[in-house]
Amino acid sequence: MDYRQIPAMFLADAPGLDFLNSVATPVDEEVDWISDGEGLLAWLDQAAFVPREALEAIRRRSTLAELDEVAAKARELREWFRGFVKQHKGRPLSAKDLRELEPVNQLLERDEQHRQIVANTVDGVTTFELRAKRRWQSAESLLMPVAEALARLVCEEDFTLVKACEGVNCTLLFADHTRGHARRWCSMALCGNRAKVAAHRKRLKAQELSQ
Repeated sequence: MDYRQIPAMFLADAPGLDFLNSVATPVDEEVDWISDGEGLLAWLDQAAFVPREALEAIRRRSTLAELDEVAAKARELREWFRGFVKQHKGRPLSAKDLRELEPVNQLLERDEQHRQIVANTVDGVTTFELRAKRRWQSAESLLMPVAEALARLVCEEDFTLVKACEGVNCTLLFADHTRGHARRWCSMALCGNRAKVAAHRKRLKAQELSQ
């Protein structure tokens, strides 16, 4: 299925996991929203990872081949990090796990950021804020906000609450921030509803067999 035919899915309640969910099976066929360079640009825009003007500037300065190459690197990063999350979800991270995260740290070392004082004026009241600014020098800089999201997931999320959807054939991951931490599905409208329908059919069949 063409990724352009369906909006990207942001159900994880954690940007780093939303990146892992940029490939999924929302209906019957797998959709990879970053299957090429244009797909990566579109997904980063929908995820609000990169300012739209920066995306347009990189699109103008880059060839299709360069964008496709960065998209391939993003997919490689995604599948490597998916392995890390699947291995460690449901339990606290420990100091020894840091060694496995070296690819993220290597990406972050190449990031070009600086901080600036910016003014915010609301209802005539001005406040100042120290805000990070990133230099979008090349197509590969598109990977930097992704690396930052993965790093924030590791540093700020409780991995005991990182879960995989229980839906049949569903590959989506999420952070369970619900009260009581009883979330089971990526979405009640998707896998949750399918599970309810399947359970209902199973009950009906059991009733028919018992008659």
